[in-house]
Amino acid sequence: MSLIRNPVLSGFHPDPSICRVGDDYYLATSTFEWFPGVRIHHSRDLAHWRVIGHALDRVSQLPMRGCQNSGGVWAPCLTHADGRFWLVFTNVHHHGPGVVMDTPNYLVTAERAEGPWSEPVFLNASGFDPSLFHDDDGRKYLVQMRMGEAFSGVRFDGIILQEFDPHGMRLTGDPVKIWGGSPIGITEGPHLLKRDGWYYLITAEGGTAMRHAVSVCRSRDLRGPYEIHPENPVLTSFGNPDAVLHSVGHACFVDTPCGSWFAAHLCHRPLQRPSLPVMEREGNKSAPLGRETCIQKLRWDGDAWPRLADGGASPSLSVECPLPEKPWVVRPADRFDPLDFQTLREPPDPSWCELSEDRFRLRLRGRDSLACCFDQSLMARRLGHFHAVAQTRMFFRPENFKQSAGLIAYYDRFHYHYLRLTSGSDGRMKLGVISSENTRAELFEVALLDAEDSGSLHLRMQNRVEELRFFWSTDGQRWQAVDRVFDSTALGDWVSPHSNFTGTFWGVCCQDLSDRSAWAGFEGFHYQEGIS
Repeated sequence: MSLIRNPVLSGFHPDPSICRVGDDYYLATSTFEWFPGVRIHHSRDLAHWRVIGHALDRVSQLPMRGCQNSGGVWAPCLTHADGRFWLVFTNVHHHGPGVVMDTPNYLVTAERAEGPWSEPVFLNASGFDPSLFHDDDGRKYLVQMRMGEAFSGVRFDGIILQEFDPHGMRLTGDPVKIWGGSPIGITEGPHLLKRDGWYYLITAEGGTAMRHAVSVCRSRDLRGPYEIHPENPVLTSFGNPDAVLHSVGHACFVDTPCGSWFAAHLCHRPLQRPSLPVMEREGNKSAPLGRETCIQKLRWDGDAWPRLADGGASPSLSVECPLPEKPWVVRPADRFDPLDFQTLREPPDPSWCELSEDRFRLRLRGRDSLACCFDQSLMARRLGHFHAVAQTRMFFRPENFKQSAGLIAYYDRFHYHYLRLTSGSDGRMKLGVISSENTRAELFEVALLDAEDSGSLHLRMQNRVEELRFFWSTDGQRWQAVDRVFDSTALGDWVSPHSNFTGTFWGVCCQDLSDRSAWAGFEGFHYQEGIS
């Protein structure tokens, strides 16, 4: 028997969609503006997961140049039917400010979850969170939330259903509104499930912050009417301030061969912001790891309604699973592994990103500033733990103050802490930390270095819950600490007015605002949970 410890996917892994193929489980999560798009995970016991690839690894599948913070891929839905994997997703072009959103939805398919995945088929743009339902008579349907009429004040206009023709690869007929939502409101993230003649509609409600919840309703007819669960919501942490897992919602159900049922869902693990007074309101809290993925055990009672196996609606930190434990071999965490590392809005290209065959060495050519939505030369991986350390060796000789490179903790283009090397007007190298929050950036000078000392630098960052520290060394043996502690919670969800849906990434980057000729080299990127 395996023991599921939550979250099963720590760090930025939101909007889980799970399916089973035989004895194997596959789970897709959102990636927003990070490329490649839609992270695909594999498990054999629901407790141990590994990344096996990304579904959207070509610009033709996922054009995102100019994508705003927290735009891009929202809430993919992964299913398996007719010997193929089906993946529907939204590529959000615009989500605010304003009264309208631009949310084109697409479908890709593959014979294997590892890919290759097909070119996308456009479905519609009437809302987001699309989900594909395969009925037992062979017919297929797209179910999604619909955006309300502009200027009407109704932003979430319920859940709609429309038949999908798998031969013509297009929607057919007219969409039908099948549910307007419960009194919780903000109804989104729908998934359909059929069991014992009942159609169950599982939705996310309450928004993706502290009031988030999982609602369930059912009908004997696919098109409704749907009746709400008598004890709705079936899963939430709202009203439980002592819970470790907050913002619980956006669930997807899956069964096991032995008949057990489980729900994959997202959560936050918020921290109190040290720079703000202690008050019981979410505005003083932040979730630097972003939204994570958890799994809960379900039961089906005699009234044919699903409930948490332990009763109530609160999530559990550990869950027993009847499947035998099947862990994966852990991959080395000292390389720029494309399964772990991602870039912003576009794939790596040899014109600005060179990765060695052993993935141990990386070269980046400086391009736009960190505030830009187009040509950022940045490669990073998720921060997955409250206690962690990362280290790299950098080779860089900037020629002027418009060229810089270094080690970065990044949330979005206005929220980051960046230990970077640049050149001063006197020709000496300048090491410093740029700390940016809500478009206000501060520079903390660290050291002036001679040319012979700055050609190769060892850089390190260390996180202790809400505190981030930087270190540097010229030989990798004698380390000097930056004499300032930076606020990790300034990089979390609910802090940025520009985005609230991703999580902190740790990585390396290079900028050249002069002639884009500067290259920075990085040797290894060792990430370790805990503090060394």
